[in-house]
Amino acid sequence: MQRFRSTSSLIRSAAAPALALLVIANFAGYALFGANGMFAWGDYKRSLVTRSAELQVIQSHRDRLARRVRLLGPKVDPDYADELIRRETGQVRPDEYIIPTR
Repeated sequence: MQRFRSTSSLIRSAAAPALALLVIANFAGYALFGANGMFAWGDYKRSLVTRSAELQVIQSHRDRLARRVRLLGPKVDPDYADELIRRETGQVRPDEYIIPTR
């Protein structure tokens, strides 16, 4: 003779596996579609390319600033000091070039 289970006992016995399945599906969804998931890998590669280009620009700017610091180092280059003073005091126009004669 077969025993039929009641609906409430069937739901209670299936609740724990269903909850576990939902938790696993949630983690799998984040692993694939989340901000750091597998499908975000292409975005990371594109971001890496753009950030590398920005890094090149910043490094070249840093190198220019380091050169200017070296010119203003312990012994100041007189031509560079004259150029800076004229530029800061407004004695040079943007279309004007300073040619040292020494």
